[in-house]
Amino acid sequence: MGSVRKPNLKFLHSENTLNRIKLELFRRLSTDELKSSLAPGQQGSLKVRPDGTVLDGHHRIKVLAERGEDIHQLPREIIDKWP
Repeated sequence: MGSVRKPNLKFLHSENTLNRIKLELFRRLSTDELKSSLAPGQQGSLKVRPDGTVLDGHHRIKVLAERGEDIHQLPREIIDKWP
């Protein structure tokens, strides 16, 4: 049995709208800390639409991508409707 392919992540916001202070704070965390903070079930988990559009977690996945991590394979919570 093969694994179900997740859609690639797509940023809802353009990179230049990301908060530089938040980015610097997240850059101080280890890769493992960032990944675990995005895990499903956490308050700040990676939340995406069914098509892969990121709703929550932009700054942390940006930092992970800068580090060469495959962000498209991260576990995520699928949100059909966002408040």
